[in-house]
Amino acid sequence: MIAPIRMGMGVPAEAVVPPVRRPRVAAFRALIALAAVTGIVIDLALGSPPRVLSYFTVQSNVLVAVVLGLSAGRAWQGRPALRPWVTGGTLVYISITGLVYHLVLANEASAFSMTGGTLSGWHAVSNQLLHTVTPIGVALDWLLLTRPGGLRLRHAGLWLLYPLAYLAFALARGALLSPGSTARYPYPFLDVDLHGYAGVLGNAVVFGLSFYALALLVVGLDRIRPRPPAPEYRISSQAAGPLK
Repeated sequence: MIAPIRMGMGVPAEAVVPPVRRPRVAAFRALIALAAVTGIVIDLALGSPPRVLSYFTVQSNVLVAVVLGLSAGRAWQGRPALRPWVTGGTLVYISITGLVYHLVLANEASAFSMTGGTLSGWHAVSNQLLHTVTPIGVALDWLLLTRPGGLRLRHAGLWLLYPLAYLAFALARGALLSPGSTARYPYPFLDVDLHGYAGVLGNAVVFGLSFYALALLVVGLDRIRPRPPAPEYRISSQAAGPLK
């Protein structure tokens, strides 16, 4: 005789009530991933791949393409979401990309402005995709379609490891390239030729504190943001009996 299955005895919930796929959520996330991939491919086609891949903008969009692509697949299949610190970290990094670009690099009043010329054609398309479309898309997905909870204060510090690693990478790359090389330092605030190492490290401290504040904001928002509609579940006739 087969013993009946009892709820609460370690049986996964999906074995009894399999979750319904979320095709609309999957489609939205797939579009965000596609926007990131499109922008990256355009930049790679128009420029030198090693130089293009050295930018934080491109690296953070690669992360968006991977994470949102995986999240789209999980939503389509009805599988559990990625860990909160992964999706939260992705939001922090792509938000850094969007905020630094619009508030610092594209701001003529900024001391680190890079508005030397007007972008046109495919350059303008990739620029908008990587600096505007993907940051807004990831923020909307996280705020409205991702379940809140799971983030802790320690995650804010953990997320700073990548910007620190990027700083070391950018300085080491610049030291290895010969003076006068194109985009020897990817961003003006990291340009040792202009500011010296002391100046660059001072800039890094200011930006690092700003990034940490952003990470803390994400952790705080995670505790007050609205919960998305609960996914619907199909109840099998074997588990629940005939519907009445």
